[in-house]
Parts: sequence; C-alpha cells; structure tokens
Amino acid sequence: MKAMIITRPGDGSVLQLQEHATPQPQAGQVLIRVHAAGVNRSDIHQRQGGYGSDPRGQIPGLEVAGVIEKCGSNVSRWQVGDAVCALLKGGGYAEYVAVDERHCLPVPSNLTFVEAASLPETVLTVWSTVFQWGHLRQGENFLVHGGSSGIGVTAIQLAKAFGANAYATAGSDEKRAVCEQLGAIKCINYKKEDFEKALSGIEINVILDMVGGEYTPKNLRLMALDSRLMFINSMQGADSQIHIPTLMQKRITISGSMLKPRDDDFKAALTADVEKQVWPLLTDGQLKPLIYRTFPLAEAAQAQALMESSEHTGKIILDLDT
Repeated sequence: MKAMIITRPGDGSVLQLQEHATPQPQAGQVLIRVHAAGVNRSDIHQRQGGYGSDPRGQIPGLEVAGVIEKCGSNVSRWQVGDAVCALLKGGGYAEYVAVDERHCLPVPSNLTFVEAASLPETVLTVWSTVFQWGHLRQGENFLVHGGSSGIGVTAIQLAKAFGANAYATAGSDEKRAVCEQLGAIKCINYKKEDFEKALSGIEINVILDMVGGEYTPKNLRLMALDSRLMFINSMQGADSQIHIPTLMQKRITISGSMLKPRDDDFKAALTADVEKQVWPLLTDGQLKPLIYRTFPLAEAAQAQALMESSEHTGKIILDLDT
C-alpha cells in the first residue's frame, strides 16, 4: 500500500509517500480501506518529534473513514463492506489501516467519507473533555477559544445542541461570523477586541482552552462559581499565571486532557457513548461537519502547512479518492 512516512523529525519536507506493508487485522481488529483521513495538530507535533520519541518510519493520522476490507478473529459487530469512521493511535495517512473494532463508528448515510473522516478525533475530544469531564449542562455558559478550528466548530454545535449558551473567540471577522452562524451567541475577534472585556458580565461555567499563556488569568476572572477550565493545548504558552485566591473564592476546577495516549478500553467506552449521545445529531442536522479544504494523500505536507498557518475554518482532510 501507499502511505505517508515520516522520514525524520522536521518540517513538512520529511513526509514522503512510500510503499509500505499493508497491516493485517489482529484479534478484535478490522482492516479499513481508507477513503479519507483527517489532519490534526497532533500529526504535526508527531512529525516534529514532539512526543519524546523519534518519529522516523511512523505514519501519522488519528482519524479515517472508509470501508472494512477484512475482519480479524473475534470481531462481533462489523462485516466486510461496512462503511465506518474510526479513531486511531496513528497510521491514518495510508491506503489501509487496522484498528480496534470498538473504536469504529458507522458512517451516517447522509455524510460523505470526507465529512465522516472529520469527526472521530474532534467529536471524541470535545465529548470527553467538555461533557464527560467538564460536565457542561443545559443552561450553562460555555466558552471555546479557537472557535473556528475543527475542535471549536464541533464544540459550538454540541454545546448548542445540548442546551448550553456558546461563546467563542476567533482570529478574523470571517471566522467570527462562521462561529455565530454555527450557534455561538457571540464570537470575539481577539485581534480586534479583548475577549475578557467583551464578555464582561457573562459568568462562564465551562471554558475549553487550547491557547494557554496570557489567556489563563483572563479566563479565571470570567469564570462563575464552581466553574471548570479545561485545557487541550497550550499554543500560546505552556506557563500561565494563576491567582490562587480566585480559584478558592470561585471554587474553580482546572484540568486538561490528551485523548491520544488513553488506553483502548477508555476509547472504546467513549466511542460507545458518543454513538449513543452524539451520532443522532448528525442525521437530524444539529451537528454538521465543516470541511475547509481537501488534499490528495501525496500533498499531506501542504495540508499540514495550511493547518500550521491557522488560516482554515473547520477541518482539513486528505481525500484518497482524488
């Protein structure tokens, strides 16, 4: 099979399309013929050697959509020919990938493979962080930074669907408009306006933050009693200033999560909960994939460069059918 290989840690030039052995499904796994694969910032971090190990020889990619080609022993749910999307440990930038059958979800009949490939990493991350761990509830105020990212557009739509009041930040008026069209009550263009001042008087119950740095003290000042600040990245700085008396007075919980290193059983339980709670929203239109641009597999480096530029709104996808 053809696969995009990381030849050494570095910039996009280290990605090379090569022939690679087709994986074989082990017990409890299915082999997926990949039609589309999602591009995520974790793929770039992996390419750069950011996870503390040498990535050479690895295939990036944490989510795909395609058709089951083969089933390993003890597979109980899926059959050859089923259309699925799946959360992966890696290996998505390839024509085939083997994955735990419990980490697969059916492709909704109203979605394309490209749209379905945009879902697993973002939906499972938002559901686990905002709803399972952050306990966002109906009627609460929710703020997501990076509202126009793949995570952001998913978080806004899910918050609205489950009855919360969504707010967001984004880096342009165009992105701000998209966030509000998706259901944000207000989105602040942080390049023109200070989000803390813009949201003054609105007590936020849950914040999903991928920025960190100087955003943290502003977040804390905005937060309500018994609120929850959830980190999934720290793109503007890993170190933040925290005013401990504010935490004590407001009883704020600060936490964070990384989905990639969680074990198979956790991901299986999370996938099952997402299928029950979130998947119906895809068929009734309350949750819609937002695709910014697609690239062929051979142009994975260009796809990652676009992600690094942060010019996109929504998801960037590798379309293996082009």
